Amino acid sequence: MKFKIVYDQPGRIRFRAGAYAFEKMHEPRIHMACVSEPYVQKAVVHSENGGILLEYEDGYREQVIDFVRNLNIANLPEIEPDTEYQLQAIDTDFKNKLAFMIARRYLAKLFIPAPIRTVHLIYRGLKFVAKGLNCLGEGKLSVEVLDGAAIGASILQRNYESAGTIMFLLNVSSLLEDYTKACTRTALTASLAVKVDKVWVVRDGVDVQVRMQDVQVGDLVRVRSGSMIPVDGTVTEGDAFVNEATMTGESQAVHKTVGKSVFAGTIVDEGSIVVSVRAVSGNTKIQKIIELIDRSEDLKASIQSRAERLADGIVPFSFIGFGLTLLFTRNITKAVSILMVDYSCAIKLSTPISVISALREAADRNMTLKGGKYLEEFALAGTIVFDKTGTLTKAEPKLERVIPFGNRSEEEILRIAACIEEHFPHSMARAIVRGAAERGIDHEEEHADVKYIVAHGIATTLDGERAIIGSKHFVVEDEKIAVGEAEQKKIDELAGAASVIYLAIGGNLAGVLCISDPPRDEAAEAIRMLRERGIKHVAMITGDSQKAAERTAQLLGIDTFFAQVLPEDKHRYVEKMKAEGRRVIMVGDGINDAPALAAANVSVAMSDASDIARETADVTLRSEDLRDLAELRTLSTLLMERIQANYRFIVAFNTSLLAAGFFGFLAPSTSALLHNLSTMGICAKSMTPLKPV
Repeated sequence: MKFKIVYDQPGRIRFRAGAYAFEKMHEPRIHMACVSEPYVQKAVVHSENGGILLEYEDGYREQVIDFVRNLNIANLPEIEPDTEYQLQAIDTDFKNKLAFMIARRYLAKLFIPAPIRTVHLIYRGLKFVAKGLNCLGEGKLSVEVLDGAAIGASILQRNYESAGTIMFLLNVSSLLEDYTKACTRTALTASLAVKVDKVWVVRDGVDVQVRMQDVQVGDLVRVRSGSMIPVDGTVTEGDAFVNEATMTGESQAVHKTVGKSVFAGTIVDEGSIVVSVRAVSGNTKIQKIIELIDRSEDLKASIQSRAERLADGIVPFSFIGFGLTLLFTRNITKAVSILMVDYSCAIKLSTPISVISALREAADRNMTLKGGKYLEEFALAGTIVFDKTGTLTKAEPKLERVIPFGNRSEEEILRIAACIEEHFPHSMARAIVRGAAERGIDHEEEHADVKYIVAHGIATTLDGERAIIGSKHFVVEDEKIAVGEAEQKKIDELAGAASVIYLAIGGNLAGVLCISDPPRDEAAEAIRMLRERGIKHVAMITGDSQKAAERTAQLLGIDTFFAQVLPEDKHRYVEKMKAEGRRVIMVGDGINDAPALAAANVSVAMSDASDIARETADVTLRSEDLRDLAELRTLSTLLMERIQANYRFIVAFNTSLLAAGFFGFLAPSTSALLHNLSTMGICAKSMTPLKPV
């Protein structure tokens, strides 16, 4: 692609290829190609002038330029626009519409004769009056009635400037509401959408990988543990526990057997099933839910909904003020000045602007939220619950010690454990495999197929004997492997605060592996910062041993911890805290955290979390720094303080205008001017950053 560099600073460069370099339909493809490069952090693409703005990691300027130079639109595959591009398009559309509204308002005064402007203004004003009369006819004394009355009174008094300003602000309010809904809808749709490119289809008894778009009704699709179900259908083979939180909000996984229905967008927590396809793409149940999001009031922060209800609630008092002023003064001018000043306009405008600004600021600080209501919940929560492994720790555990039992050696125990665990790349398995490699121990395949039991362990056959490896709960309680007092005492003495993995062969304990997983460097500081920002109770839930959990809690200053908790039980602890009247934040990263994430008032997933954790969470941290939680707490608290401060100012200032109008100090036109200026001023202030960089 030919281009000119029109802006070039470290980490940020803008290319201009010209107006005819590519078309609007090519923007999503170019955007995806750009952000797919590992060194590109952000891309903005505009077909109008052929502009490509790239933000990149330091030291990659030449690679960025080479990439754009070699960019060939003809070679880029057709794709659906990704979420980031869709949000950019919504943002650009909002700015263009707002700019057009402002330009039309002020340019009309320069180029359109006054009589024509007046006729057009009256025509527009009558629409608002009709809307108000319609609400009144339905028995509602809402903001629309007051707006219609104020605009109608201004037109009757020939105060066309006031009428025009009121209509302009109302149109801006409507545009802002549409923009807020569009942004939140896009984020939620992306979190619910089925993001599967290829699936395994069973044909003639053989699993064949095919493109998702080629799947037809009636096909048999195989779905295994940890995978998303890509279609609606009926189970024809196997059984599995399916997490349907995205569909039903239920945190507990549901057992699905032959003949049961499953739905696209849900996740197989454990097991393997074959699904006969009943619906694909736009006909799935999850797609119907996405369509319903358009009409959902849940997208708004509750404080935003309360602001709208407050605005409606004040309306009767404005009319009472109008009536009393007319009754006592017999002066229609003074009475109309009461209608010119209403609380609703500023309240309805400033609150969504504040929320939008806060969401954008959070995004700039590497925090993605699915809606404004989660900022409010984060500000109000007093309890935060952490998963341990991968959240409070780096999920980079290290093998500390091998304890053999019977006639087996440390080397033999580690070789067998590594041989079994290498098939499952979770953090504990990696520690064992890495520990064997560091000790120069080779581990050839000696076992039959292995079966992974989610968050418990692995079972296989080794030299004709059943071999199992995993947690104490799995090996001792589920599999009934006996551990003698002497053996347990030795484990307790040598393992210390390390996590213990048990290995049993042929029904006997063969050995244990002790693995340490130290906390993240910033974890203690992050918890201290959260306390300083109003979090009163910090808890930790983990499937780890009592000693390992206790050690981590002591190091980080955690109030309460729950150890050796089964994955299916984690959400019960969260629900118990909520039942005690607590507002709960849950922070996790794994498949087994998804039910607890779904149960919390607001949930947070780490940047490297599992797909299901990110799908379930309300907030995603795009960095690995836990101190971002404290940053989000600060932003959310400042947002609530700003909204409350806006309320106080709006009530105080507009009440003073009402009083001045009642006593005749201000004419209706002056009241309207001051009211409109204060509304625009409070909105402008609401757009400023909550926390300066």
